[in-house]
Amino acid sequence: MPKYVIEREIPNAGKLSDAELQSISEKSCDVLQNMGPSIQWQQSYVTDDKIYCVYIAPNEDMVREHAKRGEFPADKVAKVRRVIDPTTAEMRS
Repeated sequence: MPKYVIEREIPNAGKLSDAELQSISEKSCDVLQNMGPSIQWQQSYVTDDKIYCVYIAPNEDMVREHAKRGEFPADKVAKVRRVIDPTTAEMRS
C-alpha cells in the first residue's frame, strides 16, 4: 500500500506541551479508528513550525479525508516513491 508524507504547518508546533501533543494524537487515532484499517499512521516528526506525518493509505484522498475529519492542516501531501537509507550506498549494479 502507498506511503505518504504529510506536511502540516502549525505555528510553534515545537513548543506544544506533552498534553497538547497527546490530545492531537488521540484525536487522530479516533478519526483513524472510524475510517477503518485501510489508513494507518506510522509516526510524526515535530519541528519548530511544522509536523511531518507518515501515513500508509490506499490514496491521497483518504489522507486528506483524515485531515478534514480531524480538522488538521494538510498543506502538502506527497506520495513516497522510494525509500533510501545508508545501506543504499552499498548497492551495486
